[in-house]
Amino acid sequence: MSRLTVAAVLEAAASRLRAAGLAQPRLEAEVLLAHLLGTDGRVRLWREPEAPVAREVEGELDELCRRRASGEPSAYLTGQREFWSLPLAVDRRVLVPRPETEHLVETALARLPGGAEPVVDFGTGSGCVALALASERPELRLIAVDRDPAALAVAGENARRLGLAGQVLLLRADGVAALGPGPCLQGVVSNPPYVPAGSVARLQPEVREHEPRHALTPGPDGLELTRAIVADAASALIPGGLLALEVDPARRDEVVALLAQAGWEGVQVTPDLEGRPRVVSALRRR
Repeated sequence: MSRLTVAAVLEAAASRLRAAGLAQPRLEAEVLLAHLLGTDGRVRLWREPEAPVAREVEGELDELCRRRASGEPSAYLTGQREFWSLPLAVDRRVLVPRPETEHLVETALARLPGGAEPVVDFGTGSGCVALALASERPELRLIAVDRDPAALAVAGENARRLGLAGQVLLLRADGVAALGPGPCLQGVVSNPPYVPAGSVARLQPEVREHEPRHALTPGPDGLELTRAIVADAASALIPGGLLALEVDPARRDEVVALLAQAGWEGVQVTPDLEGRPRVVSALRRR
């Protein structure tokens, strides 16, 4: 019987994922095996390629590879995704945090006016944006809002695990207006669903078949929730308060026009690392 080693098991797993058409099969295999072995990242896999691997672990990895090859996101398989260097628990109740959403955090940190008023993260999902802001600015008070109690449960778990529960209030609500009469906020940040309902079928299979549909699309047009946030945030923000939205790069101009028509000031567009317009932000008129 051949001896199972890290190198041999990784090669077999990467080969299976490569045959399934995954873009980074070796990386994905390393992530899954590191998860099963409980190693510190993937460093031990590189340092100890001849380390033995139990048959039970090989079997578990084979099952994870089967699920990954079928399109299930690796973050759901491991139960974790890093965002803003924070290890976040994720599962089918929430979207998998994307690197491009970190630009929403960057924009908020750069443009928040710095008052004592709280900041709302609307549609918080896993809590990634609110928790990233809280980790960077201990003086900030965050309100993580979502209409889905299942998503709020995930956000609450992450806040507790990261020791940020005292800084982030969780609130179930359908919109910013539910926070009550303003002006009472220094910022509203949001990565709202913006995929038109008819375009969901054209998304990557791992997204359309596994991630929560209500977190992908707000309706037929795709801008339904964005329009509502723009309308509600104006009365909730203090003068000079920040509104920052992640947007579909192809619809940047529509969102910019929406803000201009509503009288917002200082409209800015932040590109992602590939140069695509990713975040649109503006300030409430003073």
